[in-house]
Amino acid sequence: MGMNVGSASGDEDQVNSTINTTPLVDVMLVMLIIFLITIPVVTTSIKVQLPKEEIQIRESKPENIVVSVDGNGRMFMYDTPIRDIRDLTDRLKKFSKMDPQPEVHIRGDLTANYDGVGRVIFACRSAGISKIAFLTEPAARGE
Repeated sequence: MGMNVGSASGDEDQVNSTINTTPLVDVMLVMLIIFLITIPVVTTSIKVQLPKEEIQIRESKPENIVVSVDGNGRMFMYDTPIRDIRDLTDRLKKFSKMDPQPEVHIRGDLTANYDGVGRVIFACRSAGISKIAFLTEPAARGE
């Protein structure tokens, strides 16, 4: 009997059906490192101190101007209807020359479009009013 090189059982002819996971793990680790490097770049790195929310009770002073916008977009100064933006701007220009300048308080209806409130803000800026505030109702307790 001669010496056989290899095994006589024929194991070499069978195909290895197990998956070699080493390349997959290598690719996953490389991708993980890439994501760890690129994620901080995506987030903003500018340090900004955001304003803290405060609840202030505003006292309505008699010299403050109250402009209301109803659900249909109509504007009112106190209870007087305003025809258009020019009319509102002309009325506000009289107040902008006062010293100290009064605040304009905007009361916008919950169902009003932003367009009506935006027009009031535009008129205030065009007239030279520097202080604008929005009046809201406090939420009911428990809400």
